[in-house]
Amino acid sequence: MHDPNKKAVLYRMVMDKHVCPFGLKSRQLLKIHGYEIEDHWLTTREETDAFKARHSVNTTPQTFISGQRIGGYTDLRKFLGLDREDDSQTSYTPVLCVFISAAVIALGVSWATLGTPLTVRAAEWFVSITMVLLAMLKLQDIEKFSTMFLGYDLLARRWVPYAYAYPFLEWLAGGLMTAHALPWLSIPIALIIGSVGAGSVYYAVYVQKRELKCACVGGSGNVPLGFVSLTENLFMIGMALWMLIRFVLAV
Repeated sequence: MHDPNKKAVLYRMVMDKHVCPFGLKSRQLLKIHGYEIEDHWLTTREETDAFKARHSVNTTPQTFISGQRIGGYTDLRKFLGLDREDDSQTSYTPVLCVFISAAVIALGVSWATLGTPLTVRAAEWFVSITMVLLAMLKLQDIEKFSTMFLGYDLLARRWVPYAYAYPFLEWLAGGLMTAHALPWLSIPIALIIGSVGAGSVYYAVYVQKRELKCACVGGSGNVPLGFVSLTENLFMIGMALWMLIRFVLAV
């Protein structure tokens, strides 16, 4: 039931060829939080422009609560306490999503091909698929990634092209390790980039005590440089050593 004291007035664009997605999301937020909504549709461009001019705003939707203009969707989220005021704060969410996704894929493939999710291959696939997913995120905007990466990677600072090559090397090593193909190539790549990465992160965070954002999920991420970043590189080193042992034993 709606609280009779919780009333909101929402103005949003609802046209034949366009229904504002932020208007729909604003209405849903208000419903979830128990507001009785007076929903006003702006059905033409002229009506929308007149509304903006009347209230001196540049965008719609606009929400009003108790006669006070709250603003658009982002402002409404802040009003309801759903967003941090400081969007620059760091978060581990992006990298946790990668780890969980890789684990689900690895367990699923192991179950489908080997009859059980709990296998050594599942653990191997988890690491190698994680490498591929992280490389994919870096490659989405390699310029932003390389700029952030140059802030702490010791090898990239000495040889800038390495900052551009790194995500391709990680992607290649992860793909080959997933397939157990060309170990003579995948093992040294993972061992080298993992060792350099681990050393760089350790030096920047634990020796220099710098507070930086990690480039592990790409240049647009807000993951703090530290334990998670070090874990990524240790995973690569561990995977390379494990596959090296298997390769030597097989020979």
